[in-house]
Amino acid sequence: MKKGEVNLGTSIMACTYTDGVIIGADSRTTTGAYIANRVTDKLTKVHDRIYCCRSGSAADTQAVADIVHYHLQMYSVQEDQTPSVRTASALFQELCYQNKDALTAGIIVAGYDDKEGPSVYNVPLGGSLHKAPFAIGGSGSTYIYGYCDAQYRDNMTRDEAINFVKNSLALAMSRDGSSGGVIRLAVINKDGVERLFVPGDQLPVHWEG
Repeated sequence: MKKGEVNLGTSIMACTYTDGVIIGADSRTTTGAYIANRVTDKLTKVHDRIYCCRSGSAADTQAVADIVHYHLQMYSVQEDQTPSVRTASALFQELCYQNKDALTAGIIVAGYDDKEGPSVYNVPLGGSLHKAPFAIGGSGSTYIYGYCDAQYRDNMTRDEAINFVKNSLALAMSRDGSSGGVIRLAVINKDGVERLFVPGDQLPVHWEG
């Protein structure tokens, strides 16, 4: 990070369930030790049923998401069909890889399409691309790898997946000084997108010593 750069020191996550995907993020944006925004929305829509979770430089990830959004809009008009999550993630990967020396961007792409159903793709720093049933990212994710590996199960229900994401993010936020605020969630399935909100005083509470 450049000195003074606005940074999404972050906890982001996406998880598939039987009928769709759950994406979630904390809401803290920092410039060094100063919290520049405590209610940031890090869940960014790039198409009707495709979202990305952004971590790293706020400027870099916003720019990349804007470019992908433009290309997906053009694709849907020219091809007269909705783009797949795989197509969106490939665009993110191409931009992040070709500009890897200039960008600080870790992005999770998730959504629903009629061809593959629900899917999650991870594009970490460096611009590689990984499909997975769930993905975590940002500075807070380092604290919850073990928890997520232990708690994740295939074919979870909607409510089970929401609780899994909510608990994981709450644990990351409690340990990571660069993560905090509120939890923003989105449920994406064949019917569209439902946004959910967990205020800071209603976060799941775990052992705090």
